[in-house]
Amino acid sequence: MAWRSRLSYFGLKHLSIFSNPSPSSWTKVVSDAEKIVGYPTSFMSLRCLLSDELSNVAMHVRKLVGTKHPLLNTARGFVYDSRNNLQMRGLVVLLMSKAAGPSSSDPIHDSMVSGIYPSQRNLAEITELIHTAFLVHRGIVNLKEWTNSDGPLKDMQFGNKMAVLSGDFLLANACTGLAQLNDTKVVELISSAIGDVVQGIYHESSSSAEDSLTVASWEDQAFLSHGALLAKSCQAAMKLARHSTEAQNLAFQYGKHLALGHKLNSELQPFMKSGSEGAVFSLDSAPVVFHRQIVGPERWQQQLKQAQNMSRQIDYTELRGLIKMERGVSQALDLCSYHGNKALEAMKCFPPSEARSALENMACALNKF
Repeated sequence: MAWRSRLSYFGLKHLSIFSNPSPSSWTKVVSDAEKIVGYPTSFMSLRCLLSDELSNVAMHVRKLVGTKHPLLNTARGFVYDSRNNLQMRGLVVLLMSKAAGPSSSDPIHDSMVSGIYPSQRNLAEITELIHTAFLVHRGIVNLKEWTNSDGPLKDMQFGNKMAVLSGDFLLANACTGLAQLNDTKVVELISSAIGDVVQGIYHESSSSAEDSLTVASWEDQAFLSHGALLAKSCQAAMKLARHSTEAQNLAFQYGKHLALGHKLNSELQPFMKSGSEGAVFSLDSAPVVFHRQIVGPERWQQQLKQAQNMSRQIDYTELRGLIKMERGVSQALDLCSYHGNKALEAMKCFPPSEARSALENMACALNKF
């Protein structure tokens, strides 16, 4: 369905299933959900992160302390993730597994722990390892854009080597764990998700503010880089429990729409939160893409020039004001509501449970800022 028909589906008003904005809503929803699956998912990847091999890598990463290499910020996020975004994918896979319940082909359910099969817990960990590996790889600095203000060049080069090595190590561990699941369909699903993420990141890095990115192409790109891994991991969790094709598809749809809604929520934050007037935002974020389609390419280029300061750097405060004068932000909010509703719709066929309620709460939290 085209995005215009999606917006007309629920009008320009926000749907009433979402409560009033609350800054801590996502944090609370994630915290409550972690209690349902049995343990905080922030410790999900400790087996890998505390291994001897990665400990050696960490010793070298310590040499980056005092530099400006982005790998340090990524490493800090493993220890303190204030927005509860890092471990979200593994948590959703566990909740989806618990919400779907046991397989009809396993009448005894003796292998389940807290309503989740061990293979599904392993899959959740694999999903987190893959996501973390790509986060680390995203910390690689483009040395062609390096300037003296970024710090010594040798620090950036060393940091890049550590980012490549660390990310590859995590991916290798994920692939080893994937093979141990002994399910070729699951291996195929997760392998294709890895390919989707690579393709999505490539498109993101190769696009620029001058490119004519449409809302449809933004959704395609966002699914590849942010939605495919979660959607296919949810589907794979159903496959591991031998649930029906219909259940697998519903799990896929939930993961897809939750991920897209979560990305929209993240990209709307600079336009919605008070005190974010000076925050930098991507010129390929959803509100900007909507705005660009509304005003047209010529006027958009004029606004970009208007927002440039004397040193030809973009004044994001002024540009934000120009964008908020049009309906791009409200249309992005509507699209966020649409994806939240589609995620809720996918959960209706699952039996009522705490896990299902937690997944519904996560979908409802997408429109809280």
